[in-house]
Amino acid sequence: MTQSDEPKKGWFKRLADGLTRSTRQMTEQVVAAIVKRPLDQAMLDDLEEMLIEADLGPAAAGRVAEAFGKARFGREASESEIKLALAEAVAAELLPRQGRFDPLSGPKPYVVLFVGVNGSGKTTTLGKIAADLTGRGAKVLIAAGDTFRAAAVEQLKIWADRSGADFLSRPTGADAAGLAFDALEQARSGGYDVLLIDTAGRLQNKSGLMDELLKIVRVLKKIDPEAPHETLLVLDATVGRNALSQENIFGNTAGVTGIVMTKLDGTARGGVLVPVAQASDAPIKLIGVGEGIEDLQPFDAVAFSRSLVGLDGTENP
Repeated sequence: MTQSDEPKKGWFKRLADGLTRSTRQMTEQVVAAIVKRPLDQAMLDDLEEMLIEADLGPAAAGRVAEAFGKARFGREASESEIKLALAEAVAAELLPRQGRFDPLSGPKPYVVLFVGVNGSGKTTTLGKIAADLTGRGAKVLIAAGDTFRAAAVEQLKIWADRSGADFLSRPTGADAAGLAFDALEQARSGGYDVLLIDTAGRLQNKSGLMDELLKIVRVLKKIDPEAPHETLLVLDATVGRNALSQENIFGNTAGVTGIVMTKLDGTARGGVLVPVAQASDAPIKLIGVGEGIEDLQPFDAVAFSRSLVGLDGTENP
């Protein structure tokens, strides 16, 4: 997904607005506790606790507090200085985990597999990506691989129609791996640029779900040993640290190559992106802060960190 300068400015604004609840929880307490006072160890201990409460996790909170202390210890600081120092410390945690999603730069058809629990925003994320790709002139095929939920298939068909992508589905209960096989065959013969495959997310039956995902991957590789070229795990930020357990379940089995964090605008737990990024072998590639197509964008660690602490994304304080 791409951005020109003007839409990028709009995205910074939406990101900051979307993270408002997280900003209030994480930053306002910190500023109130620290501004215009010499920073001492007691304040740093309080800061670490506040960061843990914002779902950064104990390890990251400790490192952020330590980095913040090195920059400010024994000094008084203004509100903007505090926010900037916090943003820099959070960005240092996230920059190594920033990834790139660019399906139009790879082989054709470029196969993207979407995994995640039901309700994570997986189907909507797939639809937004389809709309972005077709808007850039790509020929896209969507495969409705969540064959157990008629509602998911219907929702995906709406996105296909809206985006101008082609659509492949099977009756409820059909074999998802067989559908994936047929979809890749069609994508190859039809000259498609990108194939987007939805999958089921029934965590109440973890072993069956993972077996199904592995079967999908196996049949894709029979046609193209490199497929899927990308496996995106979609996580819902509103579940907070439960996202860590989901990352563990899918990441250990499904060969995840990138993470999409959705619904950052609906939570005071935006900080959870930090421990998820560090727990995963896969980088964060996309984040979402709203319902519009333009509200799903490439993950920018610096912009996210600045927005998380209430700074504008484009200007120095």
